[in-house]
Amino acid sequence: MEEGFRSFLKKGGRSESAAKRVISYVRRFERYLNEKCSKGLDEADTADLEAFVALIEQKPKASAKGYLWGIGYYYEYTSNEEMRNFAGILREERIDRRPFPLREFRGVNPEHVEKLAMVGIRNVKEMLEAGKTARGRASLSAEAGVSGNIVSELVELSDLARIPGVKGIRARLYHDAGVKTVEKMAEWEPEDLREMVAEFVVRTGFEGIAPLPAEARFTIAKARRLPKILDC
Repeated sequence: MEEGFRSFLKKGGRSESAAKRVISYVRRFERYLNEKCSKGLDEADTADLEAFVALIEQKPKASAKGYLWGIGYYYEYTSNEEMRNFAGILREERIDRRPFPLREFRGVNPEHVEKLAMVGIRNVKEMLEAGKTARGRASLSAEAGVSGNIVSELVELSDLARIPGVKGIRARLYHDAGVKTVEKMAEWEPEDLREMVAEFVVRTGFEGIAPLPAEARFTIAKARRLPKILDC
């Protein structure tokens, strides 16, 4: 595994020192699987990865972010899309990022984004704060000169973006498929969500793919833990 994996990392532009770190992270996960689960890397599932992350993060302030970075590369190398995507979602959850900009949602009109920016609304955090109530949305619509329907849509997309892994394309996919808020996402069951979104993608030609099983389970589980903040 190591020789081919190292070559893959090199072709991907990883430095020798970065490749060493990646391999060390993957080896640590492999040891965990061998000792705790009697499994190898290619037999691991998303529950094993979650359990490994929990073990790493038992210590105060410990983070599995680096491990997830390396493990994600390994599953990219082995073409295990479900494990690769799941490692990415878990890693994103652990990265402190700037609030997601409204302009990066797929399908938004740049003119609307510019008008909102002129009244101080540039990202999802600001959008949710200003538009979480019907009164707030109406006020924002009037102040920015953007229709109420557009304001409501951007508020809903911003709400979905609270879920780790649901940002520009994913938020748009779920929203256009009819799952418009965190509260609505929490009502779904994973396989039903997958089937509905897959059918939507085929029917509409949306340029994206339905969530894989682990992603659907993770997304719904996170949605169910998030507090409701919209009045719609």
